[in-house]
Amino acid sequence: MFGSIAARVPQDKDLPERAWRLEVLRRVLDGTIYDVLPHPFHDERKAGGEYVPLRDRRPCVRYALCRTVVEDSVSLLFGEGRFPAIDCADEATRESLHDLLIEAGANRVMIDAATRGSVGSAAILLRVLRGRIFLDVLDTQYLTPVWDPEAPDRLVSVRERYKVRGRALREQGFDIREDELEADHWFAREWTSDDETWFLPMRVAADGPPATPEIDADRSLRHALGFVPMVWIRNLPGGDGPDGWCTFRSAIDAQIEIDYQMSQAGRGLKYSSDPTLLIKEPAAPDGEIIKGAGNALVVSEKGDARLLEIGGTASAAVLDYVRTLRELALESVHGNRSNADKVSAAQSGRAMEMLHQPLIWLADRLRISYGQEGLLRLARMIVAAAQMYSIKVQGRSVRLSAAAPLSLRWADWFPPTGEDKQQAASTLATLRNAGLISRETAVKDRAPVYDVDHVAVELTRIAADEAAADLRAGTQGARVNATEMIPE
Repeated sequence: MFGSIAARVPQDKDLPERAWRLEVLRRVLDGTIYDVLPHPFHDERKAGGEYVPLRDRRPCVRYALCRTVVEDSVSLLFGEGRFPAIDCADEATRESLHDLLIEAGANRVMIDAATRGSVGSAAILLRVLRGRIFLDVLDTQYLTPVWDPEAPDRLVSVRERYKVRGRALREQGFDIREDELEADHWFAREWTSDDETWFLPMRVAADGPPATPEIDADRSLRHALGFVPMVWIRNLPGGDGPDGWCTFRSAIDAQIEIDYQMSQAGRGLKYSSDPTLLIKEPAAPDGEIIKGAGNALVVSEKGDARLLEIGGTASAAVLDYVRTLRELALESVHGNRSNADKVSAAQSGRAMEMLHQPLIWLADRLRISYGQEGLLRLARMIVAAAQMYSIKVQGRSVRLSAAAPLSLRWADWFPPTGEDKQQAASTLATLRNAGLISRETAVKDRAPVYDVDHVAVELTRIAADEAAADLRAGTQGARVNATEMIPE
């Protein structure tokens, strides 16, 4: 069924085939894949009486299974309390990067990138404007990356090209003639290691390839960073070329089957509420027949009348089938198969991990794509940009060391309970007293749990509290000694 629906999605032959493939997967993700079908589900007959096959109808019940899997995995990846911290040996660089990412809305950006990128890939554009860092997520459907053949992880250029109506271009400030407002135009721009080049829109030619576009000098700029200011993220291992494997690809067929089965079940319930009346000739008197308990239907001696009803077991069988499809689909994509109704009490963090183990396996692989190859590269790119431009955060200039290596420190998968916190604190205290770990390491370990943003500041506060406690103890001891020295 998915193949027949996808074949109805228009494919622009002037664009790469991957643009159409990503468009189909995007429609599955946002629930618009059925928009290409011409008939609503309740239309069983066309105007001429011809039967409408199910494959031509839009389901009236839609279960967003694929979207649910994506949102669950992204929430476990970058949700509240799970966003990784940048770790660096240079304290000033670590604290400055932390503040920069907060000001740039990196949490929201990474959630958006992981959601959009679930179809195969995502791109994050870095811009430095008036000393501030700005991050934008770009759909990769119309982007064409080129990598350095001697360094396959380094972008040489990224080109964006797609078709857009002239009216939309005029709304964006482009000079479009009145007679071209409803015509399609090519919009293009390109990022290289030193420039961001915009091109003037060109009307799509009726035949033949598009001509070389003219550079838009007013919108083009030179950033001179020495690298393409964009992070390209492949979703999951596998895939094809610049795109990784789609997160929900294995569940699409099951989702479509569930939608049609539930729509059919709903249609059956509506039919049960108003079943078809069958009259066997010779039948009733002439006139309009009104069904209902208050209207007697009189037939002849050899006639007959009955309601064509369906048994309730059919709906139950459909629901059982749908549950089975859901379980198989979630198992194939490592989705969340746990049932909140079966959790009778609060569970420890470890118990919740075991309950959501398949989803954790999926999120763990996404950590590599969007963490190591996404957020960490983005942080390194910000550090490199800081060597070229004066970067400010909250109005103050920051210093970022290019020599200090960066890494990510991830939080626990699930918030620990009070008992979990007590056990962790006892373990850290034992290790600290035994001299096996430092106080800084212990604070770093517990920082995500207790929302400690700055480890160095927290250590300073701990030292100040200890000094104040020692001072109070010394003052109290001096008072006791002075009291003992007073003769009775």
